[in-house]
Amino acid sequence: MADGTGGVHVIVFANEKGGTGKSTTAVHVAIGLAARGSRVAALDLDHRQRTMGRYFDNRAATARRTGHELPTPLHETHDGESMDRFQESLERLSSDVDFLVIDTPGRDDRFARLAVTNADTLVTPMNDSFVDFDLIGQVDPDTFKVTRPSFYSELIWETRKHRAKADGATIDWVVLRNRLQHIEARNMRRVSEAIDQLSKRVGFRAIPGLSERVIYREMFPQGLTMLDSREFGAMGLSHVAARQELREMMTALALPEPALPLFAA
Repeated sequence: MADGTGGVHVIVFANEKGGTGKSTTAVHVAIGLAARGSRVAALDLDHRQRTMGRYFDNRAATARRTGHELPTPLHETHDGESMDRFQESLERLSSDVDFLVIDTPGRDDRFARLAVTNADTLVTPMNDSFVDFDLIGQVDPDTFKVTRPSFYSELIWETRKHRAKADGATIDWVVLRNRLQHIEARNMRRVSEAIDQLSKRVGFRAIPGLSERVIYREMFPQGLTMLDSREFGAMGLSHVAARQELREMMTALALPEPALPLFAA
């Protein structure tokens, strides 16, 4: 495995804009890895929202209430203040695990920047819209051609160069495209073309993410995910489609082995 933090593969979910499905995706990836048998820890750096931490707390409560064993990563939430606590959490959670999943705030944050420097896989979720694209690049208002990378893209570029010089490691930057149902086809095509142009300039991979499904938000109080099929009983078409999205997303992330079967049929 890559060596971001002592042999553990560090996956950082980062986007300085909110509302992109970042925490929901981070939770599903962490639980997906745990469900396949990997040893997983998770660190929530957003001490204000605490979406990831609360999701896992809800999940633990559901497991106790139902008596069902639900694969859940070891997790904690940072206080947003202490550098010593951040370093201690990073080291402790990285001990004896295969993956460390870090969720960051939807804003500029010093701990998020430090987390990115430790990443082996950096995931930036974004919705398929030019509002979200503006985080990573700017386009001409008439032609929709990319005119320049954004400050955020330049920051990640410099971070990747520094990491390569420091220990020879490569940060795999993945832009995760969450599909919005209400965007019309022509605009979606323009966004797609802009992402393709920019990916060649700054070196990220663009992969399919999750759709704007109410079902993902509805599962938060119980801490469940689309992986917990026995909790649903009979699954409807929306559940099946959402599970397929997760399969495709996890495959496209191309995370290290062990490649045990994901998601029992």
